[in-house]
Amino acid sequence: MKKVFGHVVKFAYFFGCFFSLFTNYAQAYIDPSAVTYVIQAVAGVLIALGAAFTIFRHKIFAFFKKNKKKDETEEDTIEFKDVEK
Repeated sequence: MKKVFGHVVKFAYFFGCFFSLFTNYAQAYIDPSAVTYVIQAVAGVLIALGAAFTIFRHKIFAFFKKNKKKDETEEDTIEFKDVEK
């Protein structure tokens, strides 16, 4: 854990020094519509990540719930339903 934390601190230090030494100041105008595109992109990514997290969470819960149910019954039964045509 200490090794990972050390790498993170080194990376943050390098990142901070790099951008503090090599910054270029620009007198630029950011169009409000460009900011709207950025907000839409960030919102889309967050919604997609939330949906993926929810899907995997449901699959994990279903996996553990199925194992618990098998342990309680200890029988594997197959039910066939008659289908009328």
